Amino acid sequence: MNHRISGWIAHRRAKWLVLVVMLVALGGLGSFGSKLADVQENDVASFLPAEAESTQVIAKATQFADPDVIPAIVLLVREDGPQPDDLARLETLKTDIAAIPEVTGDIVGPIPSEDGVAAQLVVSLRIDPDTGWERLPDVVDELRTAAEDGAGGADVYVAGPAALGADQAKAFAGIDGILLLAAISVVVVMLLLTYRSPILWIIPLVCGVLSVFAAQGVVYLLARYADLTVNGQSAGILSVLVLGAGIDYALLLVARYREELRNTEDRHEAMAHALHRAAPAILASGSTVVVGLLCLLLAQMSSTSGLGPVAAAGIVVSLVVMLVLLPVLLVVFGRWVFWPFVPRFGDPQPAERGIWGRVGRRIAHRPRTVWVVTTLALGAFTLGVVQLDADGLSNAESFTTEQPSIVAEEKLAEHFPGGAGDPVQVVADADAGEAAAAALQDVQGISPDTVTEPVVQGDIAYVEGTLEAAPDSTSAFETIDRARDALADVPGALVGGTTAINHDVQEASAADNRLIIPIILVAVLLILALLLRALVAPLVLLATVVLSFGAALGISALVFRHVLGFEGADSSLPLYAFVFLVALGIDYNIFLMTRVREEALL
Repeated sequence: MNHRISGWIAHRRAKWLVLVVMLVALGGLGSFGSKLADVQENDVASFLPAEAESTQVIAKATQFADPDVIPAIVLLVREDGPQPDDLARLETLKTDIAAIPEVTGDIVGPIPSEDGVAAQLVVSLRIDPDTGWERLPDVVDELRTAAEDGAGGADVYVAGPAALGADQAKAFAGIDGILLLAAISVVVVMLLLTYRSPILWIIPLVCGVLSVFAAQGVVYLLARYADLTVNGQSAGILSVLVLGAGIDYALLLVARYREELRNTEDRHEAMAHALHRAAPAILASGSTVVVGLLCLLLAQMSSTSGLGPVAAAGIVVSLVVMLVLLPVLLVVFGRWVFWPFVPRFGDPQPAERGIWGRVGRRIAHRPRTVWVVTTLALGAFTLGVVQLDADGLSNAESFTTEQPSIVAEEKLAEHFPGGAGDPVQVVADADAGEAAAAALQDVQGISPDTVTEPVVQGDIAYVEGTLEAAPDSTSAFETIDRARDALADVPGALVGGTTAINHDVQEASAADNRLIIPIILVAVLLILALLLRALVAPLVLLATVVLSFGAALGISALVFRHVLGFEGADSSLPLYAFVFLVALGIDYNIFLMTRVREEALL
């Protein structure tokens, strides 16, 4: 950073003006941040690959299947066989269920199972797109209570997309706040261990939290006035990423400031020197992360593509706060915030006699041994990647505990086709409806009797069919592929539905992993080459990023499978893990190399 700029930020009188301006700006942005939920797009299409068949079906099928209406299946099972008054009781139950405000349209059924043990009612629930996610668990509970009251002793289960969505809503309730609180807790512990001061940690933490609120405000303004797409997932990641990156920048700046306080009597001059030396490394690190995040714009998944600019905006805000507000606060409060280890003018630098000084000397004494041993150790951990199954999760695997919707889904599969209540949706040109229905009936894995007559509105025909396998199974995904092959010659035919959506998400996520990770690596390599004005050093740094990513993924895979008992992982895990590693890990490489070059010039 230019001497004049750093001197002005830390100036004895100007610091007060800077402080007031920053607090007013951050306060204003923070007030907008509270409105971020108002501009989030959390409909299914905002997460899906834009060009996928299932996404196109959602857009074309709105006149046949309202996207705000989701089905719930009320399943009644009587293991001792049907009773004479069961049908009359079920008709009464339909009336009770219809009284629930969110129930819309006709209730289909009762549909008896072939074994005579079970019957199902298919209920359509209209969910408000703004508040429905929070309301859905209560609606499903009302549905379950009504069914239990009128079941006449039969076992009652609620299955289908509505029940699954309700359990997911419960699992994710308050997750953003929980994650942010967990991140803050980790940061507090880390800062206490690093600074060994009961006071100093508060200042970087306050700046980090203000960065989060301000970043949310900036993202809100960009979403409101610049058509930036933001959803609940990217908003949640934004908070953790901004806090983590900001604390990284604070660690470097505070370390430099403490060092300069021992060399400079006036704390304002000390901060000016520290800012002049630390800012280039911080700006270089932040710029590298921003470019890497913007590479996500090339992703097929809309949720991943939207994350890039959202997170990049957050990193920019974090840079401004940590390079302007943090140094001002440090000079305002003075040296005493370092208590009990207050750095005094003329004190010797502890680097040479501290633990890290000893570590550095040992590394310098035997560098080859150190890098060979660490490379072998990280390489060994990387082998754990073979244990990683990141091909997506079934509905049951998405939860860590047994959920009512999963139990209901398993019970439903015992008595009805696996895809009951969650049909495959096909759209085609209006004059190709009959051909689409005939082709769908011939697809292996589709129950032929469930294929509906085509419904035509305007220039689009709509057909549904039921999967024989569970909708989240590999067999169901293979059926989707067969259906698309069978309908390839039908004019305008596209295959969608929940199973097709999940299948397309897995395919797009895998493609993004193969494309985006190499692109980010190349972008980071080019930026490092420009920053360091070298070729070999950037390659070495990039190799450490790749190796640490592999080791982190390998260790995670081993812990997932052998400690936590997880059978698999979401298909987006490798890419998101890599983004966080680059965003938070490349900082240390750049900080270290900047200091190495500085020391080499002394």
